[in-house]
Amino acid sequence: MPSLGIMTINALAAADSVIIPVQTAYLPVKGLQQLIKTIFMVKKRLNRKLTIEGILLTMVDLRTNYAKDIYANVRENYGSQINIFNTRIPLSLKAAEASAEGISIFRHCPKNKVAVAYENLTREVFRSEN
Repeated sequence: MPSLGIMTINALAAADSVIIPVQTAYLPVKGLQQLIKTIFMVKKRLNRKLTIEGILLTMVDLRTNYAKDIYANVRENYGSQINIFNTRIPLSLKAAEASAEGISIFRHCPKNKVAVAYENLTREVFRSEN
């Protein structure tokens, strides 16, 4: 389940919009509904301007049927109400190494598929704002 403590509530109360990253696994997707409810509660009570930019699927390995099923499930259950970004962040050992070293993937391995995916996400977000 996502952490829905006071820090999350404060961040949502101060934000204009939110991108919801969701790992392509059962438990993170199960917690997605609770997070969405929390976002709508914050929007109703604390921050009427808050919007959901979209759901970003992360740690995606579409070589597995499991990840394909999770991806299809998210699209089916949320795609009609919330934008699902076309960009997916792939699973990568280099990303895990960068995180363990406490540095950006762009610094650790700028040509890695994860770095490229985040660049693509940036373009996708900017395109949707225009």
